[in-house]
Amino acid sequence: MTGNRKVRMVTTLAAALLGMSGVASAQYPKTGQQQSPPAQQDKSKVQDLTLDSAAPAGPVNAEEDAAYKALMDAFGDPKKRIELGEAFAQKYPQSRYSGPVLANLTVAYLQTGDVAKMEATGDKEIALNPNDGQTLAILGQTIPRSFNPSTPDAVKRLDKAEQYSKRALEVVPTMPKPETITDEAFTSAKNQTLAMAHSGLGLIAVRRGKYADAIADLEQSVKLDPSPDPVNYYLLGLANEKASHFDDAVAAFNKCATFPGGMANTCKNGAEEAKKLGATELSAPK
Repeated sequence: MTGNRKVRMVTTLAAALLGMSGVASAQYPKTGQQQSPPAQQDKSKVQDLTLDSAAPAGPVNAEEDAAYKALMDAFGDPKKRIELGEAFAQKYPQSRYSGPVLANLTVAYLQTGDVAKMEATGDKEIALNPNDGQTLAILGQTIPRSFNPSTPDAVKRLDKAEQYSKRALEVVPTMPKPETITDEAFTSAKNQTLAMAHSGLGLIAVRRGKYADAIADLEQSVKLDPSPDPVNYYLLGLANEKASHFDDAVAAFNKCATFPGGMANTCKNGAEEAKKLGATELSAPK
C-alpha cells in the first residue's frame, strides 16, 4: 500500500484470524504424556488493523473504484471477499489498490482456513509494503502455528516468520492515529497486532527450545492482548514447564483452562502434569 496511509478500524472478525479450525495443527513439544492441542483461537474476538492508502497513486477508474468498494463492503463474508478479491487482482493486476486488496485477501484466506494462500498472498503484500504491520503480524504468528518440521523448507519458513514478527514490533508503534477513530480503539488495535507478533516469536522460541525467550514474548502477548488467546496461555504454561518453572506453568495452564472451548481440558491436564512435576523435581531459579 503506497502513498499516505491510514489505519482503518473495523468490527471484530467473524471468524478466527489466527489458528482457526481447518488450519494445520501446531506440532508442539509434548509435556510429559500430554498431547498437544491444535492451535485454535476464539473466532469472535480479534480486531482487524488495516493499513490502507487514503489516496492511492494512479489514475482514477470508476469501474475499478466500484469493484474495490464492493470488495471492502464484503468484509463480513470472507468467501465473497475472496471471490471479489481474486477477480479484482486478475482484472486489475497493476491497480493502485493492489496493496489493500492483497492485505484483505490475506485475512480472508486465513478466515477460511487456507493457510497456503494466506502465506503466499501475504508475502506478496509485504513485498509491496514492507511496513504493513498487520500482515507482518498475521504471518509471523500463523506460520509457526501451521508449521510442519518435516517439510524441506521448514527452517526457512520459521526464520521468515521470525523476521516478520520482529518487523511488526518495529513498525506498529510508529503508526500515526487517524482522526476518524478514538484513541482507545486505535490503542486496542495496535496492541492486538503487537500481541500477535509476540505470540509468533514465543512459539518460534518454543520450537527452538529457547524457553526463557519464549516466556518473555508470551508474557508480553497475553499482557498486550485486549482479549487474550488461550493458545498463548497454553504455550506459556508449556514454556514454563520446560524451563522447570512449575508454579508459573500451573498458573498459565489454569488461566488457559478458564476459556470455553476445546482447549480447556487439555490445559487442565497440563496444570495437573505441572503440579506432579513440581512435587517431584526441583524448580529452576528465574
